[in-house]
Parts: sequence; C-alpha cells; structure tokens
Amino acid sequence: MHYLKRLSLGMLTATALLSANLHAEGTSEAEQISPRNFIEEASAKGIAEIETGRLALEKGTTQDVKEFAQTMVEDHTAANQKLKALAEQKEMEVASDAELLNQAKALILQLRGENSFDKAYMNNQVVAHKEAIELFQKATNAEDAEIAAFAKETLPRLEAHLKMAEQINAQLPD
Repeated sequence: MHYLKRLSLGMLTATALLSANLHAEGTSEAEQISPRNFIEEASAKGIAEIETGRLALEKGTTQDVKEFAQTMVEDHTAANQKLKALAEQKEMEVASDAELLNQAKALILQLRGENSFDKAYMNNQVVAHKEAIELFQKATNAEDAEIAAFAKETLPRLEAHLKMAEQINAQLPD
C-alpha cells in the first residue's frame, strides 16, 4: 500500500505537468486547438471515461451511479469510435491508452475507500465533463471543418452528461 501511495503521488505530480503541457500546447490566443491535439486529448479523455465507468460498474453502490457509469461506457465508446474514424481519414492516431493524467484519476478512484467511492466517482465526473466541454468548445472553432462538426455534434451530449453528473452528485452524501 505504501508503494501505491508513493506511485500515486508521483503520478499526481506527472499529471499536473502533463495537464499543463496539454493545455499550453492545445490552445492558442483565439481559443482554438489543433486537430491533432484535439484528437489525442479527446480520445484519451474518452478512454478515461470508459475505464472509470467500468470501475464504477464494479465498485459503485447506488443504482444511479451504476446507470450513469453504464451510460458513460456506452456513449464514450460510441464517440471514440466516431473520433477514430475521423482520425483515420486525416491520417492521425487516437490515444491507444488513457494518458497519465487519466490513469492517475482512475488510480485515485481505486485508492478511495468503498464508502466514498460513489461520491469520489461523481465528483470526478463533474470535473472531467467540465474539462471535456471546454475542450470540445475550443474545437468548435477549429479551422478543420470536420473536427468542428464532430465537436458541435458531441458537445450537447457532454453537456447532458455534466447535468446528470451534477444531479447525481448533489444527491449523494458527502
């Protein structure tokens, strides 16, 4: 367990650096993101949603959390499949594994005690969906019309996910 705590702290430090680096590389003064950075970041976030959703299906204790987790697995799998097809058209690659940032989020959820798992997962989902919405909003302004169209098509579903996450989170005890 001590090893996991050290690993977790190391991952959190790397996560902070990676997050800052992705944000700095991915945005410009006009709040745009390059197609390559969008595809990499969006696919990694999608993989993280799928993986944490699977974890919540196993460890979640309330029906609302489990239903939300199942929705995350289904919706983000479908979105990542569309994104992968778009990336292949553009001869780009999607993330094949959740980046260190997203692996660290999953590890944090795993390290939480059973009693607070549902709250930890839903807190994570609120933050993760706010970040995803920000990313997709930037992509709606992309010079690449297909990337912008994908972002515009996906954004309402992400906003619905955020609303669901906030509602479920508000119902769970602290």
